[in-house]
Amino acid sequence: MKAVVCTRYGPPEVLQLKEIAKPLVRDHDVLVKVMAATVTMGDCELRGMRFPSLMGILVRLGFGFLGPRRKVLGQELSGVVEAVGKGVQRFKPGDKVFAVTGFSLGAYAEYARLPGDGVIAPLPSNMSFEEGAAVPMGGLNALHHIREAYVKDGQELLINGAGGSIGTMAVQIAKSLGAKVTAVDNHGKLDMLRSLGADDVIDYEEEDFTLNKERYDVIFDVVGKAPMPRCMDALVPEGAYVLGNPTFTGSRKAKIAARRCGKRFVGGTARYRTEDLLFLKELIEARKVRTAIDRSYPIERIVEAHRYVENGHKNGNVIIIVAGSGNRDRSGP
Repeated sequence: MKAVVCTRYGPPEVLQLKEIAKPLVRDHDVLVKVMAATVTMGDCELRGMRFPSLMGILVRLGFGFLGPRRKVLGQELSGVVEAVGKGVQRFKPGDKVFAVTGFSLGAYAEYARLPGDGVIAPLPSNMSFEEGAAVPMGGLNALHHIREAYVKDGQELLINGAGGSIGTMAVQIAKSLGAKVTAVDNHGKLDMLRSLGADDVIDYEEEDFTLNKERYDVIFDVVGKAPMPRCMDALVPEGAYVLGNPTFTGSRKAKIAARRCGKRFVGGTARYRTEDLLFLKELIEARKVRTAIDRSYPIERIVEAHRYVENGHKNGNVIIIVAGSGNRDRSGP
């Protein structure tokens, strides 16, 4: 089968399209013919091993020191069930699905083998494969943090770094709960964020939200770049500060800062659960959530796609078309 292989850690050019063996289906496996996958900033960080020193050591322990042990990257996908093991009851060949591969990776290939009890769900009936592939990672991370912050009807929520995979989902999930959402990102993403339901938008290149007089019930710093002490000042008493991309040092500083001023800190990593993916499916089919797609690339242009995402200015999601979907190329000029 055709797959993108990461030969070593490094720039996008370390990714190579090769022929490798098709995965064998074991008793408790689901084999998915992959239609679409995504490129996230997390994929780029792993490919380039671009992590702070301590975290980098831990990641290398998990994934391999000189290069990834699992050569086929990609953490989320959509596709069609090709085959199931005899111990799998949830799915049958022909089912359309979307799924998280997570740390097992493997989405950049024509076929992906997933555990039958993994985070897999039927593809929303009102979504294409391209749209569905962009849901799991951003949606599950956004849902986790929104829930942990206890966002509810009538609250004022600010999302810093709202224009990426997680932020675009967080805007819509929070709106579905009745919150008033202020979205912060660069000028080029503001129209897109308005179209997703943001009540107010702020161009961070023109305005520092921590210096205005607004006070928020929750500040969700997806990118972790806002000045933390001033974020605490921008919260109402007993407000919550959510750090969406936490490092050990960043989490420690945020906990201390929140404790000192009586605010609540929300951090940690999301747990990926099938029931949460099914919940997102319900929101999508109720037309409360949709995906924002910036560009789509055929798998043959994976290097270009990684290079584009790595520049940090993608609007929503970047899709890799693996099979089907008419092999459309919407990568722009």
